[in-house]
Amino acid sequence: MSSSDFRQIAMRTETRKAERLFRAAISAFCSLPRPSRREIAQLEDLALPLFDDVSDEALRFGAAALSETEYAPRQLVLRLADAKVDVAAPLLIRSVVLTDVDLIAIIGRHGLPHARAIARRKDLNPAISHLIRALERPALTVAQDADKAAEKTAPTKPKPGEAADDARHRLRAIMADRHVSTTAAAKQTGTRGCSPYQKLRETALSGNTAFFKTALADVLQIDFATAHSIVAAEDYSRLLAALRALDLGDDPAFLIAVTVFPGLFPHPQAIRLFLDRYRLLPPEVARNQLSQWQAEAMSPGLRDARQTTANSDVPTGTQPEAGKFFKTS
Repeated sequence: MSSSDFRQIAMRTETRKAERLFRAAISAFCSLPRPSRREIAQLEDLALPLFDDVSDEALRFGAAALSETEYAPRQLVLRLADAKVDVAAPLLIRSVVLTDVDLIAIIGRHGLPHARAIARRKDLNPAISHLIRALERPALTVAQDADKAAEKTAPTKPKPGEAADDARHRLRAIMADRHVSTTAAAKQTGTRGCSPYQKLRETALSGNTAFFKTALADVLQIDFATAHSIVAAEDYSRLLAALRALDLGDDPAFLIAVTVFPGLFPHPQAIRLFLDRYRLLPPEVARNQLSQWQAEAMSPGLRDARQTTANSDVPTGTQPEAGKFFKTS
């Protein structure tokens, strides 16, 4: 027997040991009627490092077991939900740990296979159901919308993009409902005391573009005219750089981008493209762009010219910096 044979035996032994530990830890956790925070954290600390060393069968066992408990560790659930759909399905169908925003993000990252599993959830938010139908059968969805419109007094037939537009509006409503209490508090305090992400999220969800531009100028420490040029651009390239400079996570950045530029995300591929571009943009490049914006805001001549543009109705999508980072198609 060669040394490579011994190594393979050792690797198989280690894999089996990791799988036994992974299964045993999850089984013991699920047997607890009401686990404490410490026990939840212990399972997460134990299971996550083993994730890459166990088989799909063990991951399927973990997903199925954890889908039945409301106390499942959130990070472990999210990691399992991001696995291939035959592993993630039990969690996508049943887990109460996954929120509506989580489900939207999962659909954006993985597309229809995960969306179809999510569609089997009981009491699924109608807006997410509508989005899944629009993504899976766009032609049928438009036809259904046309039939509903014909039954009403409106004689006009929906245009092909209306179903997807309606789905995006409903998704924005989900996100707004999810944060309604925080929004009320932000209005009372003028968003003082909020983190940069909270300021941007709440003002974006308010539907008032001026509020969002003001918050963006505040958190980036730039002038309002520059913030206006970022939001009024024809694509999200400049906003992507701004969010990356703030070092936001993928999902928070996408939530803000889809709220500000809903028309640029008509299908899962567009969402996945945004996430890929966001991850590929080096933070130092984004910070350099932010420094340039801040320096330009300090120049009186440039500031006056930009202020004139911001106060006019002329779109600023052709500003020089708009295409500097990862142009959208």
